[in-house]
Amino acid sequence: MILSTPPTPLPPPVLEQPAPSEVSYGTVSGTAAPGVRRVIVRVGGEVVRDRPLAGRRFSLSIPLPTGVTTVQVETRDGAGRRSTTVVRDVFGLPAAASPRFRASYEDPRLARDVRRLVAGFGGTAGVYVQSLTSGAGAAWNARASFPAASTVKLAIAVTALAHVDATPRLGSRLDALLRSMLIVSDDRAANDVEVYFGGSTSGGSALVNALMRSIGIMDTEMYGGYLVEDRALQAARPPIPLRVEEQPSWGTGKRTTAHDLARLARAVWLASANLGPLRAAAPGFTRSDARYVLYLLSQVRDVPKLDRQLRGLPGVAVLHKAGWITRARHDAGLVVWRGGVFVTAVMTYRPGGAGTSSDVLAGRVAAAALRRFRG
Repeated sequence: MILSTPPTPLPPPVLEQPAPSEVSYGTVSGTAAPGVRRVIVRVGGEVVRDRPLAGRRFSLSIPLPTGVTTVQVETRDGAGRRSTTVVRDVFGLPAAASPRFRASYEDPRLARDVRRLVAGFGGTAGVYVQSLTSGAGAAWNARASFPAASTVKLAIAVTALAHVDATPRLGSRLDALLRSMLIVSDDRAANDVEVYFGGSTSGGSALVNALMRSIGIMDTEMYGGYLVEDRALQAARPPIPLRVEEQPSWGTGKRTTAHDLARLARAVWLASANLGPLRAAAPGFTRSDARYVLYLLSQVRDVPKLDRQLRGLPGVAVLHKAGWITRARHDAGLVVWRGGVFVTAVMTYRPGGAGTSSDVLAGRVAAAALRRFRG
């Protein structure tokens, strides 16, 4: 009796994009085993692409639902063998939100909306908002300095990843620290991250400040670690105005502006396609690092602020980092919808204490911008 030898299994495809715990704009790329003839991509179990393959390299554009999903890439060879690579925890974003350069200009209608909303706040506010798809935007008091609170934890994350060799392995110590720092805004984790790459909180802060200056973010100051309590386009178009209309008086400490927060979020977004100022200033901060940071920002847990009126809207996602202390409450980040993406930062200060009205202002600004940019 002659026993047949079972066929050798087909090696699974090696994927470059997408990756787990990263955002994706719909690119599926990688390398297939020798002899593969077809590539089939499923999203959430549904086939979205089925293409012949000549050679071993492949790069496909696929539609992704906005939010966390699973991508499966199957390859088949001429002998009928199949193999599959599965990527979970991919945060899908529309192709229209893919990074690109756009010149900024002021949108008069949005500027009026922003001024009206700020006028009804009853405290000091700084706002910057810009469509990264068209360049249109508006601002109010965008260069005034506010207590930064936890908003500059995004700057810590960018600096940390620029100083390590690779995007943190899921489940590693740095991955756990970054998740705690960004998703639940843990102050102790922020200090530990600074020590991780800077040797101390003061050393880490100095590196954060240096990196921010290198990409043109001049009005942000890290000012050491966190105090941890003993408990767990067209030249004719006017530019977006960057002024100080009203400077709150609050003393010294971590500081930043609405304009700086928006610029940093935009820089991370551009870096996810290997574009923008971080490419030259921080080559260690890779596009994979940027997509990982954006994924973490999509998971942020906080009292609704920018996302106050946007939660539950089909195809809309908010990738943001908030911060607050007794007298100040802020939120800054990216709002993505099926037609594009905009960046916004809303900072507030009230000497008697900032509260829900600050969150409401952030939500109203984001909702007004989305209505305007959707057109």
